[in-house]
Amino acid sequence: MPSQKELIGKVYKMVPPMLEKFHKGMLGRVAVIGGSEDYTGAPYFSAMASARLGADMSHVICEPGAAAVIKTYSPVLMVHPYMRSEKSLSEKETIDSVSAEVVKMLDRLHVVVIGPGLGRDPAMQETCARVIQEARKRNIPFVLDADGLYLAQTRPDLVQGYEDCILTPNVVEFGRLAKAKNIDVGSEDPTKLCEKLAVAFGGVTIIQKGQKDYISNGKHTLVSDGEGGLKRAGGQGDTLTGSLGTLLAYRKAYHDKIWDHDDSLSKAETLALAAYGGSCITRECSRLAFKERGRSLQAGDLTEHVHEAFLSIIGEPTESKL
Repeated sequence: MPSQKELIGKVYKMVPPMLEKFHKGMLGRVAVIGGSEDYTGAPYFSAMASARLGADMSHVICEPGAAAVIKTYSPVLMVHPYMRSEKSLSEKETIDSVSAEVVKMLDRLHVVVIGPGLGRDPAMQETCARVIQEARKRNIPFVLDADGLYLAQTRPDLVQGYEDCILTPNVVEFGRLAKAKNIDVGSEDPTKLCEKLAVAFGGVTIIQKGQKDYISNGKHTLVSDGEGGLKRAGGQGDTLTGSLGTLLAYRKAYHDKIWDHDDSLSKAETLALAAYGGSCITRECSRLAFKERGRSLQAGDLTEHVHEAFLSIIGEPTESKL
């Protein structure tokens, strides 16, 4: 298995330098889909992590009630109140019309993160299912977390075999996904287990979060075991999803060759590197935030350390003209 230094060196190659010739949007247009009436923090933390890691444009697509709240958190994010729960559908609205409105956004995006603050409402879930189907048709990478993973659990065909998909389950969510694929989680070591589940889903990339993060697409498995914080505050996984969103956008920029580079990394390799880099940055955010806050640490404390963690773990490309 390659060393952390070797892997991070490759992640570094994938990060675009900051050049005068670039225009707004070239370094990442990422959307987080979630944000229900009850959960407004998760999509904010995810989208802000994406922005702090350098995405040019960070969107949140959510319910109107959540949108009004999220807009008060920061003027940085573009918030779109397009999602609807069953009870918030008006007489003139249907799941078809709501889904069409959200799907229209896809042509403006490089990456979609689905799940933060989504909830289990059937209308919200069905809208996201349709977004996944359309994202696949357009070859848009997506990340599933939290209640987005419920879709992979209950409707595995939505993600089956789509290699530009990253699932980010914690231990409980991993168990549910494994059960959906008839895999016994108690029978094998974690490395093999993550690999086995990735194979069962047809080669999607899985980040099995825990004391160590196991990352596998079924063919190759990496272990991210950098030091993190000791406080297990809810919402830290949202920093991971937002970071993944931006790194996947950087991956697109790399393969689109928007700057001169040696083009030595394959698409399969850069997907794994995005997953690994996101894990390492999030663990470093947790370490830095815990060092500062101790047991009072909350999810929002990680947001303020995203750029510092990026500089510490990966570093600014030397071609940057800052």
